[in-house]
Amino acid sequence: MSIPKEPRQIMINLMYLVLTALLALNVSNEIINAFKVLASGITDSNSAIDKKTRDVYEQIKENEHQTGQAEKVKPFRIKADEVVKRSDEMIKYMDEWKEKIVKEAGGRTEEKELKSPENIDATTLLLVEEHGADGLKKKITDMRKFYLETVKPEDSSSISGIMPLRISNPPKSENNPKGDWDRGYFEHMPAIAAMAMFAKFQNDVRSSEALVISKLYEEAHLKEVKFDTIAAVAVPKTSYALVGQKIEASILLAAFNKSNKPEVAIQQGGGQKKDAVNGVVPWETVASGTGLQTVKGTIKLLTADPNNPIIRNWTFDYTVGTTGASMQLDKMNVFYIGVPNPVTVAAAGYSVEDVSLSIPGATITGEKGHYVITVDKPGNVDVAINAKTAEGLKKVGGMPIRVKRIPNPIASLSGKQSGGMSAATFRVQIAPAAILDNFDFDAKFTIIAFSYTLIPKGRDLEGPFLIQNRGGCRLQGAGQNENIYKSMMRAKAGDKVVLEDIKAVGPDGQVRALNTIFLTLN
Repeated sequence: MSIPKEPRQIMINLMYLVLTALLALNVSNEIINAFKVLASGITDSNSAIDKKTRDVYEQIKENEHQTGQAEKVKPFRIKADEVVKRSDEMIKYMDEWKEKIVKEAGGRTEEKELKSPENIDATTLLLVEEHGADGLKKKITDMRKFYLETVKPEDSSSISGIMPLRISNPPKSENNPKGDWDRGYFEHMPAIAAMAMFAKFQNDVRSSEALVISKLYEEAHLKEVKFDTIAAVAVPKTSYALVGQKIEASILLAAFNKSNKPEVAIQQGGGQKKDAVNGVVPWETVASGTGLQTVKGTIKLLTADPNNPIIRNWTFDYTVGTTGASMQLDKMNVFYIGVPNPVTVAAAGYSVEDVSLSIPGATITGEKGHYVITVDKPGNVDVAINAKTAEGLKKVGGMPIRVKRIPNPIASLSGKQSGGMSAATFRVQIAPAAILDNFDFDAKFTIIAFSYTLIPKGRDLEGPFLIQNRGGCRLQGAGQNENIYKSMMRAKAGDKVVLEDIKAVGPDGQVRALNTIFLTLN
């Protein structure tokens, strides 16, 4: 494609490229705000979990100083010291990662907000291209192993399934055919989403730390339970969820007697009561509302005096996020008339099988998050992203999308629109071509008409000769114009050739007027 010579046209072209990039990278403010709320809620939940863990940890240290308890409690206190130390180091390590991403994404404003929360390059560069996620993955794996090896084997088996700190590989997809952990979780992730993801990792650390500290407290007091120092602990398996998802938790007494089963009362659900199995009370609910949610209740353990049971209060927090939706346009932030427009659709909190699109006036084909859109009228369309819920089909997102015609192709002869061409080369040309430069879709144009003129050097003008054919026009060969063919055979160096009034038709069926081809033979 020729480069424009006018400064004004060059500036217009540059502005168009910048606008295209901005449209392609657009992330809705609703999604950005949802991630802000989510990150803030998880951070609040982390603080609450950390406070409860520190209470149990301090109780272990206090019990070591009780008369006759030092020898029994000290080994577990030493283990608890290491658990707390390494957990704090892990939290600091993830905070450092947050700041790296913030810095790479452009830093913070004076109000301490991210300057570019929608930036998707920072996480891709730091964690995928520079392989930072490999170190993070190893840290998480090693930390989980350390936690499970800190408690005795039977306790390790019991908490392994409910310990949230783990590496779960994402499902394979067209964009991630190998199911790589780094690409699945961090490639093209907005900076604000990375903040929420690392807050979630920190929440997993704090929740897992709480499990281990509680088990160490329990192991230190198995032989002799002192009910005056008992602590009730509730550990959620899920630290955050979307509306409608299941919330699960394990509620346990830090020190218990297997023959004396505790009874747990939960304020949610009308004050329901649950019995313990091996000291652990399972509980679950369905997430509702948004933001930080608190669950409270009591735990009761019978003593030698049936009329004087030990009763302790317990509480835990979890965060409920709002459902958001996004649509990634696989080519550009526009639908083109006459060609299939592939899109990938996802809605947070819903399976891809339950997500669908609705677009007025468009034809939609495909399944499982991958669709092809065909449109036939220019303008704007409102795309609705829908998801199946228990109550029926629900709109969970959407956006307006521009509908445009395919841009005009460039007419050329043997790749030239102007300039010189040898007479010998010109005489063997079959037909002019209409080419779309720098267009991502497979769209073909057919030239259906043009006017041919030969301006000989020192001889009479030949033409103009008009040729038209809906199936395609040729200079020579099937369907040729005999006058044009004879003129081409007489062409010599110094002659000039003009192909003008060129018409072409593309996949949208619209006839386009194209540029003139002006060549000087040599």
